[in-house]
Amino acid sequence: MLENTAAAAPLLKILVKAAAPLSSLPEGINMKKTGRLKTQEGQLETIEIFGAREHNLKNIDIVIPKNQLVVITGISGSGKSSLAFDTIYAEGQRRYMETFGAYARQFIGEMERPDVDKITGLSPVISIEQKTTNKNPRSTVGTVTEVYDFLRLLFARASEAWSYNTGKKMVRWSEDQIVNNIYKRFDGNKITILAPLIRGRKGHYRELFEEVRKKGFLKVRVDGEVKDLVPKMQVDRYKIHDIELVIDRMKVTKDMRTRISQSVQHALKAGKDLMFLTYEADAASGVAKYGEVAYSRLLMCEATGISYEEPSPNSFSFNSPYGACPACKGLGQVYTVDMEAIIPDDSKTINEGGIAPLGGEREAYVFRQVQLLIHFSSDHGSGYTTNSSTNNGAHSSIACSFSNYSSNSSTTGSAYNSAFLRSAHRFTTCGHNSK
Repeated sequence: MLENTAAAAPLLKILVKAAAPLSSLPEGINMKKTGRLKTQEGQLETIEIFGAREHNLKNIDIVIPKNQLVVITGISGSGKSSLAFDTIYAEGQRRYMETFGAYARQFIGEMERPDVDKITGLSPVISIEQKTTNKNPRSTVGTVTEVYDFLRLLFARASEAWSYNTGKKMVRWSEDQIVNNIYKRFDGNKITILAPLIRGRKGHYRELFEEVRKKGFLKVRVDGEVKDLVPKMQVDRYKIHDIELVIDRMKVTKDMRTRISQSVQHALKAGKDLMFLTYEADAASGVAKYGEVAYSRLLMCEATGISYEEPSPNSFSFNSPYGACPACKGLGQVYTVDMEAIIPDDSKTINEGGIAPLGGEREAYVFRQVQLLIHFSSDHGSGYTTNSSTNNGAHSSIACSFSNYSSNSSTTGSAYNSAFLRSAHRFTTCGHNSK
């Protein structure tokens, strides 16, 4: 059974039009003599289903408008899922499979045609599994349907890179051009040339360390820390690691050009066309004392020397540390302490209820935490007590207390704590402009 649910539109603030029989089209759609509506490009504006008999459907004919949200409603057993999944979705998948060659279809197998006379105007279809609503902010329609994965792959393989500060297209440098740039930027400075081996992956990598040690290398950089290669060396297999091989360390001088050229060649080979260079400069040189730059035979900005790795799907993923904004970690919002909500009246003391989520003085674990923090600050010369007003400098101590409580509150698990945190924190839109 199908019924119109347009009455729900004011509540949802969206246009909802239900599928209707051919004799009763949705408002605004008029059938021509041919029985079909077409756009200026000649494409059908509706999906037409004739003689659907899958499962408990009783030979129904319906028209579903495109570019609108359509809801199919009815009592249990009326054929809602049979129409949406077993008829429309199944036919869309079957037609998609038929576009494959005969060689590919022999591995996929044949899909049965649903029990329907004809379906016209059917576009490629996506089905989202019916399950409990997932409130994880990292789960979207794109990730659930895996469309997001194909978009990331498209941008990683078919895109062109442009420098964000000059607006010029990135170029690919040769080894000689990289060496010339090193001399131009770091002449007279101490440098370390590194080749990336592992980028953002889990594992202990015992075999990798042993392999490079046998090749004569002495040091590696693990998660930003340079370490000596020793027998049976390994890292935590359950954590994400970045591992770079230390190729060479030297001072950039004219007589070192051959050695630098050979080291760059080895680094690009081991790092698959990517290398890192850390430098240590004297204060009088006019550049940062310490720093790190990347060089690549794949993507370089010729004007500024900025280098990028070859784009990968992870570079376009908000769920990956290599594609997510460093400020909000890809969520688009930042969790901060709202001091106006915590202290609405800063003339009150803490014991008088100056901290709104805590209320007045009483025996509570959270209240004792704040008291201890204020007493600790007072012992170190702040001059604040629980009987002092909550204005001026007390805000910073209280904000610190709430931030620490937020990070450690998972161990308490009470309903009071949830309300306490909601009143103390707020979400703000992330405005970080990640380069």
